[in-house]
Amino acid sequence: MATTKRPTSPHLQIYKWGPHMALSILHRVSGVALGGGTLLLAWWLMALASGPDAYEQFQYCMSTILGKAALMGFTLSLMLHLCNGIRHLFWDMGMGFDVETTARTNMLVFLGTVVLTVLSWVIGYGLI
Repeated sequence: MATTKRPTSPHLQIYKWGPHMALSILHRVSGVALGGGTLLLAWWLMALASGPDAYEQFQYCMSTILGKAALMGFTLSLMLHLCNGIRHLFWDMGMGFDVETTARTNMLVFLGTVVLTVLSWVIGYGLI
């Protein structure tokens, strides 16, 4: 076999890192995290159906710092996936591909994620 010099495919070294790349990666990561959050949801439903003792154990686990961090991560993943998914719906219709619109929607996705996460936790704790 002859060894020929072929050009290598461009990789991360030549691309400029930006919010669009971070959102692409975070969208995939949040999809995986939603799978883990679904297991928490299933545990909650099983504990609810199993009776007061099982539900009390679930409540205790979720009231710890680790449990609250898991719930916060699930909420954050859900809101990020939602906001970025809405943007993807517009992209599927062929809208928002120019650089300025993409830059604006990057910030809107980040802002929407934070606002919706905080709002859901505030409403969940009954502060509103």
